[in-house]
Amino acid sequence: MPRTFILASRASQLAQIQTNIVLDTLQQSFPPNDNSNPSFTTSFMATAGDKNQSQALYLLGGKALWTKELEVALKEHHVDMLVHSLKDVPTTLPSGCVLGAILKRENPVDSLVIKQGENWKTMEDLPAGSVIGTSSVRRVAQLKRKFPQLEFMDVVS
Repeated sequence: MPRTFILASRASQLAQIQTNIVLDTLQQSFPPNDNSNPSFTTSFMATAGDKNQSQALYLLGGKALWTKELEVALKEHHVDMLVHSLKDVPTTLPSGCVLGAILKRENPVDSLVIKQGENWKTMEDLPAGSVIGTSSVRRVAQLKRKFPQLEFMDVVS
């Protein structure tokens, strides 16, 4: 009898969307109507990073906050594979874990949200001293190089 594989990810809306993209891709490769193919299901869980959104990630211990509980579930055979944004995966994977696949990247463009009534349309339009909020250390580093006249502040939920 074909096996059912459990794909696990965080419970955030984005993680669920990404996991369902992987699920759809697997089901296209292994159609569920073929009784000899494995089937796939999902499991979503809250991680420490989901539970503490009041501080910046780098202050709380890094990317493992988003992956640790999932990695434990994988290593204890409660789930069969994990789906993460690559940005959430630590540089060094835990022993026994491997990066199995990377899907084609979706559009990586960021969004700029500006107060209603302001006429700025791009980062280049912002006056010196404008404050940009982001929770990404990587994004701050990229933007500071290009826009040294702007200020940057952590955004937390």
